[in-house]
Amino acid sequence: MIHNVDDRLREEARRFRLVFACPDCASFDPGAPDLGDPPRCSLGFPVEPHLSQDLTAREQVIFCKAFELG
Repeated sequence: MIHNVDDRLREEARRFRLVFACPDCASFDPGAPDLGDPPRCSLGFPVEPHLSQDLTAREQVIFCKAFELG
C-alpha cells in the first residue's frame, strides 16, 4: 500500500514507534554485504522500496502487505 507522508504521519510514526521497513520485518534477510550478498526478502518480495526507515525527506512510503514484526 502506498501512503503519502505528511507531518501527521511523521509525528505519529515517532510517537507510536511505527515500524514499516524491511529491516524490522521477520522475513528480512540482511545478507552479507561484505561478501557481495545483498539484502533480500525470504518471501521473494523486492526490498528496495522498503529499506529506508527515514520519513523526513519522503513524499510517499510503501507499506508491504506481508510485513510481520520481527
